[in-house]
This record gives sequence, structure tokens and C-alpha cells, in this order.
Amino acid sequence: MTTTTTETETQVAQQLFTAYQTQHALTMADFTSSVVDEDAAYRVQAALTALKQQPVGGYKVSLTSAETQKMFDAHTPLYGVQVADHFLAAPTTVRRGQLMDPLVEVELVFKAKEDLSTTDSLTDLWQKTTVAPGLELPDSRFADWFPDLPKNLVVADAAVGGLVVYGTERETAELFASADAVATSKCTLVHDGGTVKTGQASEVLGNPLESLKWLVGKLAEQGKTLTAGQRVSSGTFVLPPHLTAGHWQADFDAGLGQVALDVTEA
Repeated sequence: MTTTTTETETQVAQQLFTAYQTQHALTMADFTSSVVDEDAAYRVQAALTALKQQPVGGYKVSLTSAETQKMFDAHTPLYGVQVADHFLAAPTTVRRGQLMDPLVEVELVFKAKEDLSTTDSLTDLWQKTTVAPGLELPDSRFADWFPDLPKNLVVADAAVGGLVVYGTERETAELFASADAVATSKCTLVHDGGTVKTGQASEVLGNPLESLKWLVGKLAEQGKTLTAGQRVSSGTFVLPPHLTAGHWQADFDAGLGQVALDVTEA
């Protein structure tokens, strides 16, 4: 991957950063020819991350199911950098106005206990991480983005990164009997006491640890390492609904527990 950012890519990153700061949405049609391929999209994302001038807290992985890949005309996942203060410990309250056009996803959030390597197997990752139940709130700087935003613009826009709310973190290898067992966990997404969606971990590339492994490999291709202490929102169990005001929670089996979030309008 060429790391030199073109003038056009720098301009796109600046426009995304301005939208991020002002919450004035961009029109996707104005940018479809500005980000020519996935490598260009990751260069824009890197420039956008630099403009934020905040420590990186980890990553989110998107397009981890056949359904979402088809929606965005993609054949592989993609990732977005998440700044540290966009990972929130549950329970927490979020103002709807903090975000632009958010959705809500149910995910497993892994945290690396040590630097992760491309030589790590799923069993290695199972042993080298903690895991927590998570609610991710993907958001975009482009208007009317879901599900029509072109894949390269998804990547450029930090993989439509918003906020990640995570519950109690436990040793992955203590919670699950094996790496394969991670794929069996199930969840129920609840809003104001009513069930919205149910899902299971196998929707995430067959096993969320596969998503983590993919990310480690993709970062390595770009000369980066997933380092100790960084978190990864690994992919949604369900096709996400729009985030609305009220009490949201995700209830997980397998001893994961629940993660709760209150959303206010103001």
C-alpha cells in the first residue's frame, strides 16, 4: 500500500474532519470519484485520524457478514480506527445529538493483553485477549448513508465509526472453553423493555476471533500492530436498527452478561 497521500485525499480528510467537528453532513455523491480505491480510502482514514490529534483506543471491524458485504458490494471486511474516548464503559448515557445518523449494533469487544501478531492462531487470540459484551453506535459524516454509502467512503470515514460501549471485561479463555466456543454465544437486543433483534456470534465471519485475526493481518499489511490495551469492536451479530432515545441493552449468554446504554434526545 502506498502511504503517500494525494492532495485530493488530504482535502477529503479535511472535509470529513470538518463534518466530524460541526456535524454538518456531507453529500456522498460529491465524493464518489475522490477516493479511487481501498488503499486511497485507508490513506484518507489515516489522515483523518491524524487530524483528530487524539490517542488511538483501538479499532472497529465492519462488513463481517455475508449480508452486509453484499449490501456494500464488498468481499472482505474493513476496519476503522477508534480514538480512545469513543470507547465508553457501561452503563453510560449518550446524547442523541452527539451523533449524526447513528445505528446500534451488538458486538463482542476484545482487548489485547499483549501485542498481537499475524502468527497468532485463533487459540492464541483466545488466550491473549479479554472479551466484553458491546453495543456499537456506527455513525457517518455522510447524509443518508445507510445502506447506500460506497465501500471506499465507508473506509475513508473511519469505517463509519461512532461510539463503542462495552460491559464487564473478562478473560476470553476463562469465559469460553475453547476458541471455537466463542462462535456459539448469542444475544438479544432490547429497547425500552422490548426485544428488537436476536443474533449470534457465528454471524461474524463464523467466529468473532476470525474478525480479530483478519484485523491483525490487515494492520500488518499496512505496517501497523494491534498493541496491548487496544480494544476491537469485532462485528455485529445483527443487522442494525437506527439508534433512538430510550434505554438500550444487549443481553448475552455464555456468561458475558449485559451491556446497557441510555440515549437522551438533548
